[in-house]
Amino acid sequence: MAVDTDLVGAWRELLERHARTTSALERRLQQEHGLGVSEYEVLERLAGPDKDERRMQELAEAVHLSQSALSRVVARLEADGLVSRGMCPEDRRGIMACLTDSGRERYEAARPTHRAVLAETLG
Repeated sequence: MAVDTDLVGAWRELLERHARTTSALERRLQQEHGLGVSEYEVLERLAGPDKDERRMQELAEAVHLSQSALSRVVARLEADGLVSRGMCPEDRRGIMACLTDSGRERYEAARPTHRAVLAETLG
């Protein structure tokens, strides 16, 4: 029974830290950069050192969103000129999300805010 109590306590602590951190990120990223947490996460995954594009399916798994939720996030980013979508050259059934120059600029501007909030809430 003590093991159950410890596990439930650890679970609740994890949920509380996640909620507190996500709320702080959402507030600051929106106020300072006009980005939601999911939008920032997509930009960060696309801004990796190896390439500026990823398949939508791979991106959905990386940011822990359903295909439909990711599609809505990418549509908002696309409307703002931060991301573009195109056909996958290797597999015409796949869709690629590509970071634009404006998307990289917005990501680079928001990254210090993201890291500061993580340090404040998790540090």
